[in-house]
Amino acid sequence: MPQTHDHARRRDTLRAALASHEPALDALLVTDLDNVRYLAGFTGSNGAVLVGADPSGDAIATDGRYLTQVAEQSGDLRAVIERDVAKALLAEADGTVGFEATALSYADHARLAPEARLVPTTRLVEALREVKDDGEIELLRRACAISDQALAALVEEGAIRPGATEAQVARRLENLMYEFGAEAVAFETIVAAGPNSAIPHHRPTDAVLATGDFVKIDFGARFRGYHADETRTFVLGEPAAWQREIYDLVRAAQTAGRDALVPGADVRAIDGAARSVIEAAGYGEQFLHGLGHGVGVQIHEAPTLGKLGSGTLSDGAVVTVEPGVYLPGRGGVRIEDTLVVRADGPELLTRTTKDLIAL
Repeated sequence: MPQTHDHARRRDTLRAALASHEPALDALLVTDLDNVRYLAGFTGSNGAVLVGADPSGDAIATDGRYLTQVAEQSGDLRAVIERDVAKALLAEADGTVGFEATALSYADHARLAPEARLVPTTRLVEALREVKDDGEIELLRRACAISDQALAALVEEGAIRPGATEAQVARRLENLMYEFGAEAVAFETIVAAGPNSAIPHHRPTDAVLATGDFVKIDFGARFRGYHADETRTFVLGEPAAWQREIYDLVRAAQTAGRDALVPGADVRAIDGAARSVIEAAGYGEQFLHGLGHGVGVQIHEAPTLGKLGSGTLSDGAVVTVEPGVYLPGRGGVRIEDTLVVRADGPELLTRTTKDLIAL
């Protein structure tokens, strides 16, 4: 798959934000490595980018270990080869320079402050990342397709069965994601069986799957730096009436949340659309988390769909919709998709069926 990112365009968009920042910034020092990758394509473990009001001032810094890599990945930027990347770039900056307050430590700020007038900033690059371009969406599609393929293979080979352990199922699913082309797993796979399925973020253990269990699987592949996020819940054997009830309820809530994904919608209202379905059925206190979150170069990024979220949804944002109902000591259900927000309705990236599958 060819490189599809236009990093220069992203830097130009950020450049426009520097002028409107209060106070206006002559440059931004970017040290968060996810943001460095987003703006320059560089994936090394030590790097920083300087974006100036004038494109001629843009530069990337890294150390000698990455001399070849930075030329291959960020060849459109002037490279500064120094171990202390932030200090090296600040030595070249004039005027008022913004820094990422959540990425630069207090100690580093104190060390660097004499080199330039430093102004803290928050979410300048992250705000740009909320709306994905076509290249990013294609990588997210691929990550989600790998995830769907791996889960289908897991079911087909009978790995989700009584007698297997949660840890065995999780490791097999992760291996399958690698076999289908993942560069890594997006996060530690969750496999939660029986009463453990009522724990939203349970970590797989040696607990043995048994007939009658719900088996909740939350997983995703990472492909070229972009993450998939998907949850499906199965049942081992014939579902009991209570299992069908809460599964159907969560699926209805998930549908309501997906239908609410329209550009301009308030993120809290989207959460409310799904949550009200569960509350009306009397299970409001058993829906223990927000409805969803953004997905991209990080598995959790803006926007947040939940009671504590703020702002509205943008066309081109990629988000999860993942309601759940959790009954302590009995079991729980979560159904999660990754979707692209579109003016004519959301594009579904995770395509595994949401019918209740009995294994």
